[in-house]
Amino acid sequence: MQKRDFPEVGAPGTLSGPMSKTALLFAGQGAQVVGMGKDLAAAYPEARALFERADAALGYGLSTICFEGPEASLTQTENAQPGIFLVSWVAFHLLRQRVPTLTWQATAGLSLGEFTALAAADALTFEDALRVVRLRGRFMQEACDATRGGMAAVLNLDEAQTRAVCDEAGVELANLNCPGQLVISGELDRVAKACELAKARGAKRAVPLPVAGAYHSRLMASAQPKLAAELARSQVQAPAVPVIANVTAAAHLGADSIRDVLVRQVCASVRWEESMRALVAQGFTRFIELGPGKTLAGFMKRIAPEVKVWSVGDVASLESVAVELAAS
Repeated sequence: MQKRDFPEVGAPGTLSGPMSKTALLFAGQGAQVVGMGKDLAAAYPEARALFERADAALGYGLSTICFEGPEASLTQTENAQPGIFLVSWVAFHLLRQRVPTLTWQATAGLSLGEFTALAAADALTFEDALRVVRLRGRFMQEACDATRGGMAAVLNLDEAQTRAVCDEAGVELANLNCPGQLVISGELDRVAKACELAKARGAKRAVPLPVAGAYHSRLMASAQPKLAAELARSQVQAPAVPVIANVTAAAHLGADSIRDVLVRQVCASVRWEESMRALVAQGFTRFIELGPGKTLAGFMKRIAPEVKVWSVGDVASLESVAVELAAS
């Protein structure tokens, strides 16, 4: 992919240029499951080599935690984040090998998946992204341990109503995933209050999530300067294709802007629905989700059911999608 400059984030024409239709999407935290990537490593020597390369770069057996668990270890933020990044990267690498003609014109990732999206667009190297994502997970876990925070999913309450609930309860709107699914974040007692308010105002459900802390809220602020320091030490360059930022729902700019936006993302709302609608409005009709699970495909069915979405995360899905893409 040839590198080129992109206009200011949020400016009209952010995705200008020759219009094509395929975007790559990368999984975020919560998609982890014990056994992820194991069949890929067993079936493809190049996948096994990537897992071994990651273990060597990190200095510990991340691949074993992905393949064998235990679940308690995999769900630790500093393992879950690089684990999901790694499995997503392996799926991306294998799909490119299986479909040499595959091209894409934008990438995006949910929260930590934004790092994978940037690496897929050549803005970050594999090793730098893997290292920073692991440290990001550690810094966020430290913030979780220092606070009493949590998150909750609010279903079938619109954004304006949910923002009003957040303001009254003193929590924050963390994820705008898709129509009918928003996530709030903050101190545990305030989240509990917000859930009661949301249900009283018509939410179908408002339920606490099994997470370690209040991600994408002010309670993560202590992670930001630490992440900024690590990103300052990392090689970052302008992406080869537009990468949609969670914070802005528009394409990243150059290296300094990427660093800044990734640091802001730790506490900011994930504007996923808006990001996907921006791509659809620019004519994107094909989306390939890479990594464990099918969460992003599920979101897309509610955001833009008319578009085509494939999910690649294991041998069966890789082979099936590769055949379909090669024929299209």
